[in-house]
Amino acid sequence: MNRNTGMNAGQIIGTMNGQQVVGLDIAKLVFQLHTVDMGTGEIINVQIKRAKVLEYFVNKPKCLIAMEACGGAHYWARELLALGHSVRLLHAKVVRPFVSGNKTDVTDARGIWLAVQQPGVKFVGIKSVTQQATLTLHRQRELLIKMRNMQTNALRGLMYEFGAIFAKGKKALFSEIEARLEGLAETLPQMVADSLREQVVRIKAIMADMQAIERRLAQQLRTDEQMKRIAQIPGVGVLTATAAIATMGQASAFKSGREFCAWLGLVPKQTGTGGKVRLGGISKRGDSYVRTLLIHGARSVLRHAKEPGAWLEQLKGRRPANVVIVAQAAKMARTIWAVTAKEQDYQRGFKSVRPHAA
Repeated sequence: MNRNTGMNAGQIIGTMNGQQVVGLDIAKLVFQLHTVDMGTGEIINVQIKRAKVLEYFVNKPKCLIAMEACGGAHYWARELLALGHSVRLLHAKVVRPFVSGNKTDVTDARGIWLAVQQPGVKFVGIKSVTQQATLTLHRQRELLIKMRNMQTNALRGLMYEFGAIFAKGKKALFSEIEARLEGLAETLPQMVADSLREQVVRIKAIMADMQAIERRLAQQLRTDEQMKRIAQIPGVGVLTATAAIATMGQASAFKSGREFCAWLGLVPKQTGTGGKVRLGGISKRGDSYVRTLLIHGARSVLRHAKEPGAWLEQLKGRRPANVVIVAQAAKMARTIWAVTAKEQDYQRGFKSVRPHAA
């Protein structure tokens, strides 16, 4: 343990809501803690082994523990909450400006301690085990899609080397592959034909794994009330509903639907100088996966909705197609937050009314 007693007169004693503030830099094996003793003003830097973290905090007075929202942070947040402590997760970009000097575990922990005390700082919602499990299924599905695309593209390229071409789409590839192999029987070595047939089997196995994951996500949707509510929104299907709820964490982490929309990068990017502010394309900040799902859903609404609504029809008449799609995706994101935060079912045509100022 390293204790430094020489605090500057202007340095803040770290307290929030009457609780001592602790900055905790987590890692695989060794954690670094930074705090200031509320009684003496001593700066305390402690290095803790992973196996001793919960043992260290179990007998400590209730405090506010801040961590970066990195790998393993949500697990440790749940464990520390179970001990009665308050926990705040911070995005790494919020912490970075407060890390001074060389980047070490000690400076990282001090940067976290400083960042959490800043006014107006945005916290990351702590995810439940169920939400993390749902996101795990989505990540596995993403990986399988990449593997499938790599395998099918490689198969097309290899067959093209022997003069065989296919129509677009996976269905055409699988329906024509055997006929192409038989047509090349005289020129294609048998060992190559056998290897290509095995590659087709691998692709079909990957697609079967994807379908199994999608069935599990559909089952999760049927058992989760929040997911069922937002699945009623036009353009929101199984993938979007499960991913949005799991990524959001807690709706209370956002003050409004617009803030949630901005967090997903679906609002215009602002640049300004000399008192002039210009709006560009969408900022594309935040989770690109959920943003992509929302845009795909919005595109589906524009193409297939029987009654898209007056707002959407008017927008289509005066704005380009891609702008309309993004606007619809942003509206869907705001609706998702509203339905989740207010715990109400989706109501078509509902109009919110702002309370009048007293």
